[in-house]
Formats: sequence, structure tokens, C-alpha cells
Amino acid sequence: MVCLWTKRLIILAALTAIVCANDDRHPINATVNATAPNIDAEAKAVRFLMREVPAWSKENGCFSCHNNGDAARALYAASRKGYRIPAEVLADTTEWVKRPARWDDNKGDPGFSDKRLADVQFAASLLAAFETGRVKDRQPLEQAARKLAAGQSADGSWKIDAGNTLGSPATYGDALATHMALRTLKKAALSETKETVERAAAWLRQAAPNNVLTAAALTLASASSSDQSSRLKQDQCLKLIRAAQTSDGGWGPYADAPPEAFDTAVVLLALSELRRNPGVDDLIRRGRSFLTAQQNSNGSWPATTRPSGGDSYAQLMSTTGWATLALIETRERKE
Repeated sequence: MVCLWTKRLIILAALTAIVCANDDRHPINATVNATAPNIDAEAKAVRFLMREVPAWSKENGCFSCHNNGDAARALYAASRKGYRIPAEVLADTTEWVKRPARWDDNKGDPGFSDKRLADVQFAASLLAAFETGRVKDRQPLEQAARKLAAGQSADGSWKIDAGNTLGSPATYGDALATHMALRTLKKAALSETKETVERAAAWLRQAAPNNVLTAAALTLASASSSDQSSRLKQDQCLKLIRAAQTSDGGWGPYADAPPEAFDTAVVLLALSELRRNPGVDDLIRRGRSFLTAQQNSNGSWPATTRPSGGDSYAQLMSTTGWATLALIETRERKE
């Protein structure tokens, strides 16, 4: 154990020295800069994820939904936005996600693993790898789409945890899981999964935003549509999101619940699709400030758990992945 932690500290020191951005449109200083706290939060988060994402498979001999799914997806996004992520950081994850046929043979503990959720998360990571050019062949996406289609419920949704429909970083909830699965299915664009896509889209159209997380997921799901029903759904969701923002800028799962990093992150990603609406930029600014204030000194975020206050490495990694994505995607762009 000492050797493993020593190696990880050495790797972190080396990676910290090279994390930076090379995109002139989005200059990023990877060192701590008191004048740019949100950018510093991104850099700290990326450094943390660069250490933790590859460590899991090396130390545990398996691949995880939290490290190689949500957290790796944030690193792929960081790469796309200008961070230099060395190939070796994501090499094992990329090799894993581009072979969907192997996902069922993962050595994770079946008592703490939901195959449908694993398929959704690994497929989302694969999609991110494809979008950044680290996976160039479309065949893995098509294989992943077939796996996802097999996990669809009769009503068109992906149901992950029947006892916790609200969702968390480790269970997503029906609306978020369905949206994430649908993204991969649409990108794969297989004729054989056309009905799967239609059923999923129909389920999302009729779903009601009965909590903050669902409202955010439905906003993300309708973002690419401009028909009247989609605009009405977006307005309904935005009304709930506006009312639910807490005094310190974050969001909890319900309007009267304390804010959590995961819920705030998903809401911020949803709001990034609605910036044309008056006042949304201010909602985003306050939400980003909440995330920055909640970040741990090592770059991670406290795990969002249901009920709140639990201690879970898996939830911490997924929470950190979503929070990092939210900061990266809602960064203010300078012309």
C-alpha cells in the first residue's frame, strides 16, 4: 500500500507540472491565482482527476463507473477545452470503453454495480472519447448503442434504482439516465435502434419536472429541440430551477433542500443551454461560486449522497466529475 501511494504521489507531482491549456480562446493558468478562482477550481479538479482516474484500474484490476465513467468523461471534456491531458492518463480508460463487449466481464462487486447504469456511464465516456478524437472508429459506438437498447424499459426510460427514483451520482435517476443513454444512441444513429430512440424521446417529452435534478435533466434533453412543446418544457423547468436556487447559489434535489455539488453541477450544465434567457447568466455565476466554495483542497468535491452526509469514494469521484464538467462547460468565453 505504501508503494502504491508513493507512486501516486510521484505521478501527481509530475502531472501537476504539465497540466495547462493551449487554447488561446480560453487561456487557463493551472497554478493558483487569486484573481481567477473559478479557473483555479477547474485546474485543481483536473489535477485531482488526472491522478485518480488511472489509479483505480491499476490498483483494483477492474474498471469503475465513477473513475472510468463520470470522472474520465470530465477529463475528455477538459482535453477538448484546451487542457493538455497526457495520453497515458486516459489510455486504459480509452481501451476499456472502446470494447463494449467486455463491459459485462468487469470484475466489480456485483452487490454495488448496476449493469444498466454501467452501460450508460461507460457509453457516455466512450462518446466523449469519440468526440475528442481519442476513439476514431464508429464501431464501438454502435456496439454500445446495442447494449444500451437492451437495457431500455418498456416505457422507454432507463430505470436504474427502483428504490431511489430521485437519483444520485451513483444512480442518476430515470430522467438523467434516459437522457445520457439517448445521447449515445443518437450519435450511433443505427437504423435498428430507431424505435429505441423514439421511445426514449417520447418518455422524456411526457416526464414531469417534479424535482430539481429531473428538471435539469429534462432541460438537457430538450436543448436541441426548438418546437413549441420543448420550449414550454424548458420554461417550466427553468421556473422550478430559478425558484430552487439557494441563498448561497447552489441547488439541492428539491426546492427546500440544502444545496449539493452534484445537483448544482447538473443544473449548471442545463443552464448552459438556456443562456439566451434573461437572468440565466446570473444564476450560472452564483452556481459556479457555490461549487468553487465547496471544493476540497485536493481538487475534489464532497460526495453527494442520498441521504446527505454519507462517505463514499464512488460518489465523490462521480460528484467531482460532474462538478468539473459544469465549471468547464459554463466558463465565460472571451472573444
